[in-house]
Amino acid sequence: MTGKVFGGRYEIKDRIGIGGMAEVYRAQDSTLGRVVAVKVMLPQFAADPSFTQRFRQEAAAAANLQSPYIVNVYDWGQDDETYYIVMEFVRGSDLKTAIQQRGAINQRKAAEIGSQVCQALTVAHNQDIIHRDIKPQNIMVQPDGNVKVMDFGIARAKNSVNDKTSAVLGTAHYISPEQAQGKDLTAASDIYSLGIVLYEATTGKLPFDGPDAVSVAMQQVKDEPAAPSSINPNIDPDLEDIIMVALSKDPARRFATANDMRIALMDYLAGRPVTLPAGAMSSSFTEAQTRMMGAVPGAVPGMTSTQVMPTVAGGTAAMSPSSTGNFQATNFHDANTKKSKKPVIIALCAILAIALVAGIAFAVSGGFKPAAPADELIEVPSVVGNTLDEATFTLEQAGFQVTTTPKEDESVDEGTVLQQDPAGGTKQQKGATITLTIAVGPDTV
Repeated sequence: MTGKVFGGRYEIKDRIGIGGMAEVYRAQDSTLGRVVAVKVMLPQFAADPSFTQRFRQEAAAAANLQSPYIVNVYDWGQDDETYYIVMEFVRGSDLKTAIQQRGAINQRKAAEIGSQVCQALTVAHNQDIIHRDIKPQNIMVQPDGNVKVMDFGIARAKNSVNDKTSAVLGTAHYISPEQAQGKDLTAASDIYSLGIVLYEATTGKLPFDGPDAVSVAMQQVKDEPAAPSSINPNIDPDLEDIIMVALSKDPARRFATANDMRIALMDYLAGRPVTLPAGAMSSSFTEAQTRMMGAVPGAVPGMTSTQVMPTVAGGTAAMSPSSTGNFQATNFHDANTKKSKKPVIIALCAILAIALVAGIAFAVSGGFKPAAPADELIEVPSVVGNTLDEATFTLEQAGFQVTTTPKEDESVDEGTVLQQDPAGGTKQQKGATITLTIAVGPDTV
């Protein structure tokens, strides 16, 4: 392949990666004089008319995604009976390599990576594009620490052809239960996959493993993961809660949107109370889960590439708890409480009564401090010149909400804050919304 020229301009230099459906090469764009990455579909997929039809439509959709955290798609085409995608060449290494080399990575760094992936997914989901193959191999960590999500090439656009298929396309260790069963996918499927990525990043291990792709997919459908703290006792309970909510079998129990998950991760990073979806489980139950589930086995080599797998049957033995309509946040919690519900209720009532009496006594003694007024004015931090991620973190930590508006400006890096309203240094009510004007490229506005 070295020396081959695609599209009359992209000269292949060397191979930099291979997956289950494509090979990726470093190439030189002779027209613009820049280094690019060229992803070439493997022959067995290029020869499938239904696959190539979907590929053409969805490669075009992926090219329209504009985000500092998404690898840019520059071009695509057909050459010598195969298809190729020309992408931004990203320097750095993928998250999977980092995990394989170090084991569990710093949990705050994992949360930062997760929040950036959430921002990338928010952009895609807002255009009705579901990634379907979120995994650490598709998350590039750049030298500056920021990430780029890549491989939207198999993403499913909302109105794409082959919306339903008899095969499951993805990577078994990271696919959602509904993806394993060949069901229609929503944004919640990507949230589940990101939950597995964060589980692996913070523990160094995968929640589900087995001798082949089908057995792993079966576990995704019907098994509950062991608590991350059973593997890494040092994991923060709030971060563990976020991961476990993302890994709910029932899509309705996960974060409603990728942006909701991003907010939860940012709250964790800022040391604020983390808001979870109604009915979500809490890390207070993880000790019981650890006793019941035990440790998680290590990964089996050779099963981390994107694959086409037979759909897992939706029969009784393989159905998730959510399929019955009686899903509860934690099966281990149900098992531990069913036989002793009455004593637990009595004990809780006694505790509440004691707490109430103590609280009244404390209040009478003058122990309570008055709460800060809701309309308290606080100074707005100046974030002009920061990246959107940095600005959002700073403002939310200060107690403000953030909204954005794009503005074409090629004089600064894309994603840089150009203006803010109200301006930094002014005093505003806590919880007020700060509008950030963000630099974008000419094709975005």
